Amino acid sequence: MPAGTTSGTPQVLLAHHLKQLKLPTVLREYDKIARECARDGVDHPRYLLRLVELALIDRERRMVERRIKAARFPAVKSLDTFDFTAIPSLNKMLVLELARCEFILRRENVIALGNSGTGKTHVGLALALAACQKGFTVAFTTAAALVHQLMEARDERRLLKLQRDLQSVMLLIVDELGYLPLSPTGAELLFEVFSQRYERGSTLVTSNLPFEDWTSVLGSERLTGALLDRLTHHVHILTMNGDSYRLKQSAGRRRPPTAADRAEQNQTTAETVDPETGETSKP
Repeated sequence: MPAGTTSGTPQVLLAHHLKQLKLPTVLREYDKIARECARDGVDHPRYLLRLVELALIDRERRMVERRIKAARFPAVKSLDTFDFTAIPSLNKMLVLELARCEFILRRENVIALGNSGTGKTHVGLALALAACQKGFTVAFTTAAALVHQLMEARDERRLLKLQRDLQSVMLLIVDELGYLPLSPTGAELLFEVFSQRYERGSTLVTSNLPFEDWTSVLGSERLTGALLDRLTHHVHILTMNGDSYRLKQSAGRRRPPTAADRAEQNQTTAETVDPETGETSKP
C-alpha cells in the first residue's frame, strides 16, 4: 500500500493523495460539493460527476492561460471589444467565421491589409485568443522582431531549432510586415519561415502595404513573388482600410470647445462666492 495510508485522519490522507495526483480543484471543492449533494439528496455517482466536471473546467481554463502565456501576446484582445462599424471595408461575417478557427484545421492563412491604426493587430490578437481557447498552439511576433530573432539564432548556431519551433505552432501571427524594410538576409530568413509552414500550419500576417508594395520591404521581386505565392495559395484576405482609431481618439481629446462648452465656462466664471455664507451667486 502507498506510504501513509495506515495512519492519519481521512481528510489529511485525502489531501495528500490529491496533491500527489495533481488534482487541486478536487481538493478545493470536494467537501463543499459533498455538503451540497447531501443537502439536495444527490447520489454518489452524480456527486462524483459534479466534482469531475469542475476539475475539467478548471484544467481547461489553466491550459488556455498557459497557451496565451506561451503565445507572448502584447495584449489580450477579443472581438467583443472591436468596433466593426468604424471599418466598413472589413467583412465582419468572414472575421466571425475565422474566429471558429476551422481555417487552422485546414492549414489556411489570413492576411489583414490596411492603413495604420485600423485595428489589424486587434483582429489578429482576437483570432489568436480564439485559437488558444479552442486548444491550438499560437505564437505572436512582429515581422521586425522575428527577423531579429532569426538572425540572432543564426549567429548563435541555433537557427534550426528556432525554425522547428516556429514550424510546430499551429497558428503563427506575424504583425506589422511593411513598417520597416528588411535586409536581404533578413528577408531570406523570413521567407524560409513562411516556406517551411506552407501547407503545414496557418500563418496570419498584418501589413499596412498592398501586395504590390511588398517588394519595397523584402527588397527583391523574385523573393516577394515566391513568398506571396505561398502565403496566398490558401488565404483569407481582410481588407481594413479606413480612418485610424488612434487619430480619432487623439482628435477627440484635442477637439475645439463648442458653443455649449464656452457658455458653460462663461457661466462658471461669472459666478461669485459669498465669503460669509459660502453660497454662489450670479451677477
